[in-house]
Amino acid sequence: MSGTSLDGVDAVLVDLGENIELLNSVHHPLKANLRNALLLLNTPGNNELDRSAQAAIQLSQSYAEAVYQLLKPFPSIAPAAIGCHGQTVRHRPEFGYTIQLSNPALLAELTSISVVADFRSRDIAAGGQGAPLVPAFHAALFRHPSIHRVIVNIGGISNLTDLPTSGNIKGFDCGPGNVLLDSWIGAIEGKLYDDDGQWGQKGKLIPELLERLLAEPYFSAPPPKSTGRDLFNLAWLHTFRPHDHRPEDVQATLVELTARGIADAIATYCRGAQEIYLCGGGARNGALANRLKALLPNTAWRLTDDLGLPTDCVEACAFAWLAQQTLVKKAGNLPDVTGAKGSRILGAIYPA
Repeated sequence: MSGTSLDGVDAVLVDLGENIELLNSVHHPLKANLRNALLLLNTPGNNELDRSAQAAIQLSQSYAEAVYQLLKPFPSIAPAAIGCHGQTVRHRPEFGYTIQLSNPALLAELTSISVVADFRSRDIAAGGQGAPLVPAFHAALFRHPSIHRVIVNIGGISNLTDLPTSGNIKGFDCGPGNVLLDSWIGAIEGKLYDDDGQWGQKGKLIPELLERLLAEPYFSAPPPKSTGRDLFNLAWLHTFRPHDHRPEDVQATLVELTARGIADAIATYCRGAQEIYLCGGGARNGALANRLKALLPNTAWRLTDDLGLPTDCVEACAFAWLAQQTLVKKAGNLPDVTGAKGSRILGAIYPA
């Protein structure tokens, strides 16, 4: 898995038997030139076809390196398949497409392991958003018969999965996760991310800026819905004239924006939730986690580590699980979540 934050590749080795067992995990950072190339591909530019193809080759080489690191301690294990999400560079379900950049044929060639890729396109072809897909995995692993749980993944974009004890599962993208926080500190301080939210904690909330940011129609739109860098990016932020304020105050306000997007979504669509579990890189942002707890103080906030799966591994494990669903010809989407016409087998298989 390489997500919207563009920090690197998260690879997991998972035994998907009766109980899911995480055998190993590695984080393989993206080289700066590849990260920049992928970031530029999120917006229109010159010679995109060639740049996309070249980036997909480099990215798949990075995936192969991550697989090598992952399997090195386990020479006797022959994986059934690699579930490869790819790098999202455009997500436009309203126009009928989404692009997760990769070269799965090259990845299969480099690793001699079958690859399952392109998970989102079939759901979009069936009229869905193509995202989020992880709620099906959350339901399979984390649903409890007597406790109403919500799983919140805070990657570049934040998304939630509502797991009531009975009835339909809900899930959707809440809005920005780390994407604006990382972009702003990158533009001002030249850093990839705000470690534990320390820079943002030096600032003060700007109420009028927060109000204008929250007026973005995406926040009030009903699910099914999904989003990405196509909407929440520096260009979007600049329309609100952030340079009129102290940079650390803007960061503090972006922390509040992210927290409000998540908390308001839970309050509106997950009423009665008893436990909320955080995962993804943003779960380690202490400032953000504290704001979430303050906004919904009557609910237990925990990490998915308490459910047996480390926060940094949940999404990568989800795409391993989705790859298995593809191989055994079972559906991987939840129509109530994505808005697709029905359940669909997702992904394309590239045999070893």
